Amino acid sequence: MAYWLFKSEPFKWSWDQQKTKGEVGEEWDGIRNYLARNNMRAMKLGDKAFFYHSNEGLEVVGIVEVCKLAHPDSTTDDPRWECVDVKAVCDMREPVTLKAGKANPKLEKMSLVTSMRLSVQPVTEDEWFEVCRMGGLDNPPTA
Repeated sequence: MAYWLFKSEPFKWSWDQQKTKGEVGEEWDGIRNYLARNNMRAMKLGDKAFFYHSNEGLEVVGIVEVCKLAHPDSTTDDPRWECVDVKAVCDMREPVTLKAGKANPKLEKMSLVTSMRLSVQPVTEDEWFEVCRMGGLDNPPTA
């Protein structure tokens, strides 16, 4: 099992919209970057990920779980593009801002800080627990 981070622009797909999908979850579609796609191909059922609002908010607002393995992206006929489905697990008690992440020396190598443009990123176990701590999750969900 592993940890990840998914970025979404709230005006396109927000945390509140993700939560309304319930146990069914939602396809994480529209990714057109090979590294992000390959990250999704590496995901396993039950992997956990941060849900990050990009452009507006710039903060981790929730946690999702991979509920369907990589499959063809329904938004294109191009077979190169795949995606996973994710379902909401829990809110961050306190959103963790990019600014706070950059200020934390424990997160200086986190992809969110070093590769801000990548829409689907790996997160190390130490980073996972540190961001969860910052977000007020005493018992964070684990992969």
